[in-house]
Amino acid sequence: MRAADVVARRLYEEGCRWAFGMPGGEVLTLLDALRKAGIEFVLCRHENAAGFMAEGTYHRTGTPGILLATVGPGALNAVNVVENARQDRVPMIVITGCVDAETAQVYTHQVLDQRRVFEEVTKASFTLSAGSAHVITDKALAIATEGRPGPVHIDVPISVADAPGTGEGRLRPAARAMVPAATELEAARDALAVANRPLIIAGLDVLAEGGADAVLLAAEKLSAPVITTYKAKGVLPEDHPLSLGGAGLSPKADAILLPMVKNADVVLALGYDPIEMRIGWQNPWDPGRQTIIDVTAAPNHHYMHQATHNFVGDVAATAQALLPDEVQDTWQDGEVATTKAELTSAFPKSDTWGPAQAISVCQDVLPNDTLATADSGAHRILLSQMWTCGFPRALTQSSGFCTMGCAVPLAMGMQMVEPARTVVSFSGDAGFLMVVGELATAAEQGLKTLFVVFVDASLALIEMKQRARQLENSGVDFASPDIASVGRAFGGKGFTASSEAELRNALAEAQKADCFSVIAVQIDRTAYDGSF
Repeated sequence: MRAADVVARRLYEEGCRWAFGMPGGEVLTLLDALRKAGIEFVLCRHENAAGFMAEGTYHRTGTPGILLATVGPGALNAVNVVENARQDRVPMIVITGCVDAETAQVYTHQVLDQRRVFEEVTKASFTLSAGSAHVITDKALAIATEGRPGPVHIDVPISVADAPGTGEGRLRPAARAMVPAATELEAARDALAVANRPLIIAGLDVLAEGGADAVLLAAEKLSAPVITTYKAKGVLPEDHPLSLGGAGLSPKADAILLPMVKNADVVLALGYDPIEMRIGWQNPWDPGRQTIIDVTAAPNHHYMHQATHNFVGDVAATAQALLPDEVQDTWQDGEVATTKAELTSAFPKSDTWGPAQAISVCQDVLPNDTLATADSGAHRILLSQMWTCGFPRALTQSSGFCTMGCAVPLAMGMQMVEPARTVVSFSGDAGFLMVVGELATAAEQGLKTLFVVFVDASLALIEMKQRARQLENSGVDFASPDIASVGRAFGGKGFTASSEAELRNALAEAQKADCFSVIAVQIDRTAYDGSF
């Protein structure tokens, strides 16, 4: 086999079935190898969007996404989404074409040190060689998926892709769960056994296999309320009496939740990765006064907080080893139910037209198993508090890096994996326009995704901050086109909604359509004031 075939076959063996990108002449052999291995290549309009589609497939399959880019501008177009994958803990194999080392010494066109670029935004970066193609690919998959997941880059010289794949190498053994020794767990287990006000904070590390079951077991054994980061929403179904929903971005929610964190006597942080959290979540507890048990997939090098007990390893297995044998009777003062009611009151469905009502209408009309994605912007903060998730990954977003333009391609990637499922993306008009060309990809793939766009002709979150500082309006307004017509121009359905009734009708029609639908939700730019 060619070295490119070795790479493609190893990716297929791992379970990868899609690759996304925009090819150039330098990656044609790789493109051919992917096809022969049984991996479908999806031609996208921009490498950044391609990376988010790849991430979307990961969220539905659990296997790393594949991003393919050509030399120079193609590769560098992907830097944003690759850094997003690093900060949002997404396993991704980033394959780029490059000129041969000998050529690079006597040629300059589109030549740069791509490995040096990607070393800064990945867990590892390799240059493929024909004699170790299988080992390099295997290492890349291992590094991308072990511990906290992330992207790994493979630079493939043009001649290497076509060279015979030879050589021997030892491939990695099956990964084993790592659980601390019993003696290390004893003190933490004892603290939980006598806790009167235990509280669980769950983060995206628990999204690994078995994590949701472990959180549910811990919550019910300890009778402990559960706060999640936004990416971990639904790890405990949010209609559960012990679920307090997501946190970390909304000052209104934090004002309710942070006092409860400080009042807990034991905090059990399960897979809690503070990369999603804002400044208010720096040192949210006092290890000198409270017992903090931090169970994570990677060591604490962030120093956003400190803990009494630190365990690094299999989050689900460690959590189960920490739990008492009997169900605990804790939080006897009714504070959990009171706090849950306060959160509901803080983010009402609203009887007047605006983003809150639009969000509640979408949740009411769409099926319970709907997959939703959110772009960065004001709508995301409100949506992340209001959208009730009944299962993990019900709502996906860029909450570590907070990249605009992610919701549309994320939804498309998930829709490719589950074409019959209802998938909806929520974007502001600015973020939507960043990736509007991918509607052509949606049409070509025959996707039935629903693209809900909040139209206010402004960078609403930034404009709101600008007004709060009493600065003159500048650089935040733009001329928004007819968003519904844009959807129709690309071969989909297009709807405009300026009321609850119009939105309900648009959603009903969109769900019956045999193509994608764009729903332009018209709102006032000041509609978010005081909402989060």
